Amino acid sequence: MPNLTSLNLMPVLPEIILAGMACLILLIDPFMPRHGRNVSYALSLLTLVVLFIVTLMQMSPTVRMSFGGMVVNDPMSDIMKLASYISLAAVLIMSRGYLRDRGMDKGEYYMLAMFGLLGMIILISANHLLLIYLGLELMSLSMYALTAFKRDDGRASEAAMKYFILGALASGLLLYGMSLLYGVTGGQLMLTDIASALSHDSSSLALKAAVVLIVVGAIFKLGVAPFHMWLPDVYEGAPTAVTLYLSTAPKLAALAMVIRLLVDGMGGAFADWQPVLIVAVVLSLAIGNIVAIAQTSFKRMLTYSTISHVGFVMLGILSGTDVGYSAALFYTLAYIVMTTGGFGMILLLAKQGYEAESLDDLRGLNDRSPTMAFVFLLLMFSMAGIPFTLGFWAKLAVLQAVVGIGMWWLAVYAVVMSVIGAFYYLRAVKFVYFDAPTDQSPVNPDWNVRGVLALSGLLVLVLGIFPGALVGLASRAFGGF
Repeated sequence: MPNLTSLNLMPVLPEIILAGMACLILLIDPFMPRHGRNVSYALSLLTLVVLFIVTLMQMSPTVRMSFGGMVVNDPMSDIMKLASYISLAAVLIMSRGYLRDRGMDKGEYYMLAMFGLLGMIILISANHLLLIYLGLELMSLSMYALTAFKRDDGRASEAAMKYFILGALASGLLLYGMSLLYGVTGGQLMLTDIASALSHDSSSLALKAAVVLIVVGAIFKLGVAPFHMWLPDVYEGAPTAVTLYLSTAPKLAALAMVIRLLVDGMGGAFADWQPVLIVAVVLSLAIGNIVAIAQTSFKRMLTYSTISHVGFVMLGILSGTDVGYSAALFYTLAYIVMTTGGFGMILLLAKQGYEAESLDDLRGLNDRSPTMAFVFLLLMFSMAGIPFTLGFWAKLAVLQAVVGIGMWWLAVYAVVMSVIGAFYYLRAVKFVYFDAPTDQSPVNPDWNVRGVLALSGLLVLVLGIFPGALVGLASRAFGGF
């Protein structure tokens, strides 16, 4: 048994701080005024600022192992953690007015968001199968509860139940795959030890079964087809503030889990898991882009576009190269910026007692708020991959990675699907600029929402013109310069 007094806790200081602050919010909230949750909100934002500073101070280009190798801190984990903090801060700031108008501005919301983030950063730094599962379940359980947070809403309760049942099934498949992998590798739980064991023997039938189960369980959390069936109902049924949370930072954690398991742990079984990802990518790009065209709900349209986006992310992973992995991270960071603005637009148009989820709610937005209409234009153009926007460079990066391994057909297929997908983004822009408004009232005056939306639009534009900074950041995560 290890001597606890000799353990170096500094590598997990962000996790310790976050766990402590989440518990503090849980303890003090019952003593707060019934309709005043400023303290919980302020503590959550303060926690994120402190975590950002601590993680920034701990950043290093080297790989740092701790707790006997169970926890790994490397450039990838540092960058993903920093991005997760920023993403959650944006979500909390944008959601405040929405939650208050619907009686959901409660300490439990912030506590669950913090515990969900704790699961994410554990997952990002995990180098051990059990730690990966622990982080995944902590993140998932928080998201199940947040989905059902509006208890009197039947849609939210139904969405949470579907999410829980299918999520539990995926977790079971993942755990069963891990148990098979444990047996195949001679009782190894550390990813580095698993990689070493597979370098000597990666041809057994049990390993192939383990690979399939682990890939299925992992890509379920990203919403990759054909394991996307939970995504549309959950994103549409959950309160928009929760949908915004589900669609941002957890995608980074899920990407980290995929990279840790498939690349760091099962890199020796690349020939087994690459074909599975190829099938998933082909289905994701087709289902995400084609089904989105038929949607009349803007929220559901964005959900199907998410399936397409994670398909592009998986293009980088299946390339099996550091260039591809950095492209996948770059795309995920770009996706978070774009989707924060996309779902943020629903928060902007929503009013007390009314959820602006239909495409018809976008009609005439330019007449009601030209500035926000222009931000919407930038976001949709970026999601469509129009040249010289952030989304264009993200798509180009993953396509270059695929072309680099000789899969021209897959790159051409992705481009064709992207062109098809441009239709529904441009249709939304048409509603904003060329249709008469169905509602003449001013849009949401909440400057928290407007400010984050404006920042999202600015990032899409500036990083579209000067993408080098974000490309370099993603490249450094995998040893690039």
